[in-house]
Amino acid sequence: QVHLVESGGDSVQAGGSLRLSCVVSGNNYGTLGWFRQAPGKEREGIAGIVRDGITTYADSVKGRFTISQDNAKTSLYLQMNNLKSEDTAMYYCAGGLYGWPPTLNPRDYVYWGQGTQVTVSS
Repeated sequence: QVHLVESGGDSVQAGGSLRLSCVVSGNNYGTLGWFRQAPGKEREGIAGIVRDGITTYADSVKGRFTISQDNAKTSLYLQMNNLKSEDTAMYYCAGGLYGWPPTLNPRDYVYWGQGTQVTVSS
């Protein structure tokens, strides 16, 4: 079992930055990822990382967001730069059992945090 708790969500102006954190308890996972869901929209995978550090990003955030994990693998981070109003959403940390390939498909993830809200005003 893996337990995930997100933090770091806030309200910021467009062009600003935020860093989301996720405390990861347990090691029964092969991949970790960040997802987001805006009201009325489907949950969207935006960044994923497997245990050897290989990452994948959605085109919508590539070049602006960076996923990383601490050396102890007890925390997952999402550095978000140059935020846009369309980044407004609830952000979730998630864990999947498979270690390859890095995936952004929500169906590949079985562990989910409760979410942290990010609001970007223009």
